[in-house]
Amino acid sequence: KQWYQRRVAITAGMATFVGAVKRYLSGEAEQRRSIRSILLGPPGAGKGTQAINLKENFGICHLSTGDMLRAIAKEDSPLGKKVANTLSSGELVTDSLVIEIIEANLQSEACKLGFMLDGFPRNLVQAEKLDEYLVGQDEPLNNVVEFKVKDDILVERISGRMIHQSSGRTYHEVFAPPKVEMTDDVTGEPLMKRPDDNPTVLSRRLDIYHEQTAPLISFYEKKGILRSVDAMQSPEKVFEDISVHFKQ
Repeated sequence: KQWYQRRVAITAGMATFVGAVKRYLSGEAEQRRSIRSILLGPPGAGKGTQAINLKENFGICHLSTGDMLRAIAKEDSPLGKKVANTLSSGELVTDSLVIEIIEANLQSEACKLGFMLDGFPRNLVQAEKLDEYLVGQDEPLNNVVEFKVKDDILVERISGRMIHQSSGRTYHEVFAPPKVEMTDDVTGEPLMKRPDDNPTVLSRRLDIYHEQTAPLISFYEKKGILRSVDAMQSPEKVFEDISVHFKQ
């Protein structure tokens, strides 16, 4: 029995190796998912703003669990109502639902050149499940970008944030106001404020982040793929720093 198990393991390993060689020789290894990244940081750190620029410059997909869950929350269904109640309270949805959504989206055509995950994983269980899935696809993560911001700065950022829903463009009442009040500069469409963008809910979200998500920093640091950026710099400088990491 042990001999058979070893043989199965060797066969599986060879299959993975042969697949990797074929992709390398065909150029597909370079072409497919050259960037496999996580944007890791607390709410209001600027991950969404940077993701828009990174997506445009590197041609990779941006998977924001927050955006996907908010879309589900608008559905007139039992699941939509359940997710809406969870989000409005500042709590987190179940690991199994988030993992299912992420895996389905990673298989899409939009993500064939690479991906950035934003808002996932949020805890060690999700991180381990993601690792298991990506290693099974022979496409493990190659970098995790940590956005470092002080909590008091986050409260100030979040409280004045406005969003153009379809594009993800963000504005701020003080730091980056739109040309016309509550109106997107590009499309002229109305901006919105998220119902969870308030000091009370933010305080709860930050507590959850420090308790559940912050431990991921040491988890990915041990793997040698953690890259930290000072997210209190100008957006242009933050983008420049992340781009350097993406090109390594």
